[in-house]
Amino acid sequence: MRILLLPIALIYHIILIIRHKLYDWHILKSWRFDEPLICVGNLNLGGTGKSPHTEYLARLLKNEFSVAIVSRGYGRKTKGFKRVDSTCTYEDVGDEPLQYFKKFPDVRIGVDEDRVEGVEKILSGLGINKVILLDDAFQHRHIRPGFNILLTEYEHLYTKDFLFPAGTLRDLKSAAKRADFIVVSKSPKDLDENKKKEIIAQLKPLPSQKVFFSYLEYNDLQPLNAAAENFDANDADTALLFCGIANPKPLINRLKQQYKHLEVMTFADHHAFTENDVQNILERFAQLESEKKIIVTTEKDAARLTNSPYLCQFEIAPMYDLPISVRFHDEAKFNEEILDYVRQNQNHN
Repeated sequence: MRILLLPIALIYHIILIIRHKLYDWHILKSWRFDEPLICVGNLNLGGTGKSPHTEYLARLLKNEFSVAIVSRGYGRKTKGFKRVDSTCTYEDVGDEPLQYFKKFPDVRIGVDEDRVEGVEKILSGLGINKVILLDDAFQHRHIRPGFNILLTEYEHLYTKDFLFPAGTLRDLKSAAKRADFIVVSKSPKDLDENKKKEIIAQLKPLPSQKVFFSYLEYNDLQPLNAAAENFDANDADTALLFCGIANPKPLINRLKQQYKHLEVMTFADHHAFTENDVQNILERFAQLESEKKIIVTTEKDAARLTNSPYLCQFEIAPMYDLPISVRFHDEAKFNEEILDYVRQNQNHN
């Protein structure tokens, strides 16, 4: 099938080359801002962990700087700029911006399919010592971030992939040259130095580029309803996981370590849950024989159910989300480089 799709991928390859050349030759305009802008993105269609890395940066920077996050708001039904607040639903702003808002109420979050317009509007009234985090904007050359972080998954390096539809790349491999940092995400926590060197050799970074390795940490389950608050999740021996994320494999492996029996229901990435979906989940849950059973989902999936008319239907079952966070193998060095960039590029006008 991949061979059959190569001609289409070749056409896409030519289109991308022309597009990049138009920006390189300044025929198409790129906008740059005086304030420090950090872009977190990838070359793949998804699954590299952009959201937890964006959250990591927000957590690192928010105590010293006025932080804002600008996202496209994938899956929303609105258009143009919208600032995220407590009244917003998934259909208003998308799941990831809602997730950011829940975790960082002191960070300004906006969505706009036009990243330039989104940055312009989010900057208004933001205060001093500003820094903007651009979520999933690496391929949007209409805007020029001051600092580009390119993510590539440990088990699925972009160097071993192909352009869509023959593979999962949405941009040329050569676009990686625009990155300041290349972060190999979802790597093993105990990754040894020889393996790091092997992967760096495959990535072939430029002399100016630095390569970091990050891994996921799973935190404690968080109750999503009253039934969960009145039940100790540590007593459960059976769990039903439902999720709509690009790569659920690490999450499934994590839960298999914790529960004697795990049932899994997967949906497409950014799936908008319907009443029928909820009924199917609850029916599957009812079929589980254990009396010590719970429902688990991801933070992103929970965000899509925020203010949903279907969320109340889960009240019959203890339901939790499983927060994740990112850690770096060389965390002190990564933090130092990011903080130095932001401090040295502050606009004091």
